[in-house]
Amino acid sequence: MPIIYKYLTKEIFRYFAIILAMVASIYIAVDFFEKIDNFMEAGLSISKVFSYLIFKTPFIIAQIIPVSILLAVLIVFGLMTKYNEIVALKSSGISIYYILRPVILIGLIVSAFLFFLSEIIVPITMEQANRIWLNEVRKESAVISKGKNIWIKGNRLITHIKYYNAMSRTIFGITTNRFDEDFRLIRRVDANKGIYKQGKWILYDIVEQNLNKSDGNYIIKFHKEIVEKFDFLPDDLKRVIKKSEEMSFKELLAYIKKVEAEGYDATSYRVDLYAKVAFPFVCIIMCIVGTGIAVKEKKQERLALSIAYGIGIVFMYWIFYSFCVSLGYGEMLPPFFAAWTANLVFLSFGVITLLNAE
Repeated sequence: MPIIYKYLTKEIFRYFAIILAMVASIYIAVDFFEKIDNFMEAGLSISKVFSYLIFKTPFIIAQIIPVSILLAVLIVFGLMTKYNEIVALKSSGISIYYILRPVILIGLIVSAFLFFLSEIIVPITMEQANRIWLNEVRKESAVISKGKNIWIKGNRLITHIKYYNAMSRTIFGITTNRFDEDFRLIRRVDANKGIYKQGKWILYDIVEQNLNKSDGNYIIKFHKEIVEKFDFLPDDLKRVIKKSEEMSFKELLAYIKKVEAEGYDATSYRVDLYAKVAFPFVCIIMCIVGTGIAVKEKKQERLALSIAYGIGIVFMYWIFYSFCVSLGYGEMLPPFFAAWTANLVFLSFGVITLLNAE
């Protein structure tokens, strides 16, 4: 390996580790002070807070890896520009594309690490973190099964929901069982679908069974539409449904096939499936963008400006990426394009930046 490649690899990984540790520490500290009151109100110890933060740390690291690698590339090349090392390399006949090779390789390594982290570690740790937050801190009564089924226990009421679509605020396959003080079933409602409108749950295609206490038989009624009072809101269901970050790529794909095989809409999960591959790829894009920005000839005092420019680019990427994903959730973009559009746009921007720098 050429000396310049060894130097770039060593310096970029060194600054990457420093930046990642600093940003992750700040993120964790903010999260700690934001949630400490909730843990105290729930009567939990400080050790439980630290357990929650430890489980959440891999997810935090996965979120900040792209900005860390971009800043590392900007700092390394910015310092080389500041001390005229880039000028010296160009004067020796070395092009930007020669320097770019180890940076692309670093981007591939970091992307592979991010995919591994998101695929293997994050699903396990986030499931544990969410379990602590929901069951021990928020004390939610809902239980998440391995599949789609959601069970919610209320005041002498048990509700089963087969599938919940968070985007349309629609529940499918609803069964509610109400019991008296002797735990005798006094009312059961089975509905095909329910939609949350104007602060109320409206159920459709209902079979209602009520206990006739005089003879012990059940009176059966059929309804096209009724308003049902539940103890939960759409936000409550959104918190307890199994989230995409809690599933690996293989598990999420199997989940989507199962949902669609039963006739339910899995668009939002398909967007998340493609995003599991698209998001790690952003590390390569940020390496290209960072190289193009940093190797331009600048005055020595412009290093800080380049870093600020890079942070602005990351911020714009997050806005555009989130916007495209939202369009995918709303079925305004196909799931594949919703996940990959931001990458394609910023990859083009990075290539243009490199061409201008050369």
